[in-house]
Amino acid sequence: MIAQINSDYIKTRPTKALTRLVSYAFFEGRPVTTKGRWINPIVFSILKAAAGSSRRFTPIEKPIFILGTGRSGTTVLGVVLSMHKDVGYLNEPKAIWHLIHPQEDIIGNYSQGAAKYRLTAEDATDEMCERAAQMFGAYLSVTGSKRLVDKYPELIFRVDFVRSLFPDARFIFLVRNGWDTCHSIANWSKRLGVQVNGEKHDWWGVDDRKWKFLMDQLVTTDADLKNIIEDVQNFDRHLDRAAIEWVLTMREGLHLMKNFPDSTYKIHFEELTSKPEETLSLLCEFCELPTDRTFVNYAQHTLNLVPPREPFELHPKIAPIFYDTMTRLGYNT
Repeated sequence: MIAQINSDYIKTRPTKALTRLVSYAFFEGRPVTTKGRWINPIVFSILKAAAGSSRRFTPIEKPIFILGTGRSGTTVLGVVLSMHKDVGYLNEPKAIWHLIHPQEDIIGNYSQGAAKYRLTAEDATDEMCERAAQMFGAYLSVTGSKRLVDKYPELIFRVDFVRSLFPDARFIFLVRNGWDTCHSIANWSKRLGVQVNGEKHDWWGVDDRKWKFLMDQLVTTDADLKNIIEDVQNFDRHLDRAAIEWVLTMREGLHLMKNFPDSTYKIHFEELTSKPEETLSLLCEFCELPTDRTFVNYAQHTLNLVPPREPFELHPKIAPIFYDTMTRLGYNT
């Protein structure tokens, strides 16, 4: 499904399908785990031209960022929000973020150099602020959109950095049952992981690049996980690794809710799919998006309850931490 559009999407708002194709082809860039990477030089040329242009593009006002663990429904939410009449939606525009900060690439999509899982306010420079405003502003100008929605789950560890670029940013913290999320991550990596020129490309980056950064930069700073790091760093089962990523991400989201309650909004994937109109109405109110009946109708038509996955046997070292995180998020264990 190119650019996450199908026949229902096209029929509902044909112009939105064109916007998504423009986003996909010219602004987002192709990650290392996807095909069509031949287009990346074109994407980078366009973005660099926008960043260096003297033209003032559409100003970025109250941009919306979808955060969480990958495979938790962030793409589903992003596609639904993309149908809103005011929204221009970018699905993990890693090419843009790589040009904003060259050390953000934890996967190895465009660089094998040093990378940072966390980016803080101290990492942001005036030049980066200008570059971000230009590239995202060019995107809004080209697509005729008023508000930016950027779905990039890993930004949950870079909120201070993003707030330095866009002080009025809004953050959506999407939560999903840990069992479901971990199953989805494991299945994705098994299904789409490939060997390319002797390198392993899967959910954990090029030759486990993402996993190694996660170990070195996140697990070592977690009050509970750092005490079992000798066990955790040897995890090779996708489900166990996914449980670690889910715990770290959910704890980070809960931290954001506590520290930035006015700019962070938590949504449960289960509520989004079971009560889409009510859930999206409250979300739009938080994001200051106007009422749009076509958008709501599309959500009601496309969002469906997803049957929960069965619990799996957790590694005994991670089980207590996993269950505690589930409880803090309001899930029964």
